[in-house]
Amino acid sequence: MDAAVNLAGRLMLEPATYEVTPASIRRNLRGPWVFDDDPFEINQFLHPYQGAMYHGIARSNGLGYWPSMAYTFTASALWEIAGETTPPSRNDQIASGIAGSFLGEPLFRISRLLLDRADHGAGVWRTLGSMLASPPTGLNHILFGDPAGSLPTDAVPFSDIRVQFGATATSTDPSRSLSSLAANRPDLALSMDHGYPGNGYRHERPFDYFRIESRLSADGLEQLASRGQLAGTDYGAGRLSGIWGLYGTYDYFAPEDVQFSSTALSVGTTLQARVVESIVVQSSGLVGAGYAAVRSGRQTDGRDYQYGIAPQALANLRVITGRRAALDLTAREYFVGDRRFGGDEHDRVFVGAASFAVRVYRQHGIGLLYQLADHGAGDRATVGVFYTFLGSGGFGAVR
Repeated sequence: MDAAVNLAGRLMLEPATYEVTPASIRRNLRGPWVFDDDPFEINQFLHPYQGAMYHGIARSNGLGYWPSMAYTFTASALWEIAGETTPPSRNDQIASGIAGSFLGEPLFRISRLLLDRADHGAGVWRTLGSMLASPPTGLNHILFGDPAGSLPTDAVPFSDIRVQFGATATSTDPSRSLSSLAANRPDLALSMDHGYPGNGYRHERPFDYFRIESRLSADGLEQLASRGQLAGTDYGAGRLSGIWGLYGTYDYFAPEDVQFSSTALSVGTTLQARVVESIVVQSSGLVGAGYAAVRSGRQTDGRDYQYGIAPQALANLRVITGRRAALDLTAREYFVGDRRFGGDEHDRVFVGAASFAVRVYRQHGIGLLYQLADHGAGDRATVGVFYTFLGSGGFGAVR
């Protein structure tokens, strides 16, 4: 894979950056690690996606999560030293080597779900979907089948999957009034909760519970977020059940006026409570710290975004009424300090979202969205109306 990426860089990008020689490798081995000044989307999305491919290669060859994470971290370091002629980058090592696994494991699980859930072979469409979710996983399945001794990846059922297509309008006016909304455009959103607690299964492996969500607009990828339980335990049974422990999270939020990304470790819980037979409450709460990049409006080493240590928190509440409707509320807050621990500059980012979806017929519904991103360098309010396709789990209430 690295040879192919290097060759593509030589042919289509900057040949000097990819003309690796023994001398450039020795220089990178001996020289310092730096903070590079690549564009935000390259450092904060493409590098984690490259790491996700490393992770998928290892997982689809039969390795477990932790060996695959070590593989990803090592492969990222190898690329930094021998994949390019530029000095190795600290921020890229975190983005590819750590965030790559936090993103790669959900993509691998989704890819395997598409293959494992087929009753009579995967078929063309499921195989294509598997390759889109995780190209190494789908390709290895086509070429070699399942690796010897590999365990089923679908140890727990997923709870909620939604595909939404619609239109959004945005406003950057400080008043955030509906009259200031503009820039109507198409949006595609996908989200999935896998392994939500509630029906008696045990979460024994990393990412037996995870949530992944994304949104694309006419401007490209605007949001990608993944969080999953790395280690912990189950608690409760019956009307209240949940998990708690250590979570790994990767967040990427990149509309033009508010941009940030974070790779973090958090402690927290995910639970489901059945209030009455027809009303279910699901919730997650996380508190942790990570390494973040945020658009600051200040020029730092040739960039208009800065890196820093970022304490952060997430709170999510979902109220489900039978199989008819669901209300989702999510709030994320990040406090990004200067990358030098003694620095006195900082940025605060808040992203809140409220969505309401109603099932109209079978697995078809409509949804409404309101999202607010608040940051010193810019504010952004978004409203949207979506056609919503629901998975077989309805709105995700686990029975």
